[in-house]
Amino acid sequence: MTTITSLTASAHELPLREPFEISLGTREQARNVLVTVETDSGVRGYGEGSPLPPVTGETQRAALATAQATASLLEGRDVRNYRSLVRELRDAFPGAVSALFAVETAILDAYCRERMIPLSELFGGTATPVETDLTVPILPPETAGERAGAAAEAGFDQLKVKTGGPVAADLERVVAVHEAAPEATLKVDANQGWTPAESERFVDGLAARGIDLALLEQPVAKDDIAGLARVRDSVSVPVAADEAVFSPADAIRVVREDAADVVNVKLGKSGLLETAAIADIASGANLELMVGCMLESAVGIHTSAHLVAGLGAFDYVDLDGNLLLAEDVTDTAFDPTIDPAGPGHGVEPGA
Repeated sequence: MTTITSLTASAHELPLREPFEISLGTREQARNVLVTVETDSGVRGYGEGSPLPPVTGETQRAALATAQATASLLEGRDVRNYRSLVRELRDAFPGAVSALFAVETAILDAYCRERMIPLSELFGGTATPVETDLTVPILPPETAGERAGAAAEAGFDQLKVKTGGPVAADLERVVAVHEAAPEATLKVDANQGWTPAESERFVDGLAARGIDLALLEQPVAKDDIAGLARVRDSVSVPVAADEAVFSPADAIRVVREDAADVVNVKLGKSGLLETAAIADIASGANLELMVGCMLESAVGIHTSAHLVAGLGAFDYVDLDGNLLLAEDVTDTAFDPTIDPAGPGHGVEPGA
C-alpha cells in the first residue's frame, strides 16, 4: 500500500508582468493555491489551483480552506485508488473546482512519482513537447499591436486576443494585432461579454476588413446555450464553448443543442479526470478540442501539457498562463514550446 501521510495547502501569490484585463475584470497578480501530498515512502506530489471568482466562483481564501479540509478525507488513504479518491472529493466538496484541481493534481503527481512515470502515461501517451498560443489582453490598439509584434518575434504563430467589450473597440484591437503580426493565426475570446447580435456584428466587421479568424471563443453568457447556438448558426467562424462547460453533463448539453464547434476544456474548471471525460464526449461528437488555462505557474501549466500529450486529441492549445507571470516557479523560456517532463508533472516548486 502507498499511503498518503499528509496533505498541506498554502497561498501561492504570483505577480504578473503586466496587468491582465479581460471582459470579466483585471488581474495584477495570480492568487493561487499550492497543495503538497506526501506518501509514506517520502514522495511528494504537487498541485496548483488558480481561483477566479467570476469564472470558478471561488476566492483564494475559500479555495485554500477547501484544500486544507480535504486532508481529513485523504490522509491514511492509498494513493493508488486515485480515481475513487477524486470521486469522493467531488461528492464532498461540490463546485470547489480550483481547490479540487490542486488536490487531484497532487494525488496523481504523487502516484506517478512513486512509479517514476510521467503524468502523460496515465492518459495514454508520452511526455512530448506541446506548442501554445499567446494571449493579448484587452489593451489599446497600439499597445496590443506592440504585444503581438513581440510575440511574433519570439516565435508565436498562434495569438488569442481578448475581447468582449464595445464591438468597435474590440475590432480596432484585433486589426492592430493582425497588422503587427500578419502571419499569425488569430483566435478571439470574448469571455461571455457579447450578445449574439454583437457577436455577429464583430465577425462581420472583421470579414469586411479582410481578416480571417480561426476561432470565436465563448462570445455569450455561459448559461445562454441557445444564444451560443445562434452565434454558431449565423457565423462562418468556428465557435467554442468555454465557461459553458465545467462537467461532462455540460458537454453533453452543448452537443445535444448543437451549440458549438469546439469545446475548450480547462483543468482549472474540471480537473484531470473529468477533463479527460469531457474530451471523450467532444471527440465522440466530432467536435474539435481546445485546452485552456487559468493564471497558473508551471505546476498547473505542465500538468495540462501532460494531459495534452497523453490524450493527443487537441486542435487548439492555449497554455500560456505562466508566460504572463513576472517570475515562474521554475525557469521558463518566453517561447511557444512547453516541454513536459517526469516523473509526475516534473515541476518542483521552490526547487
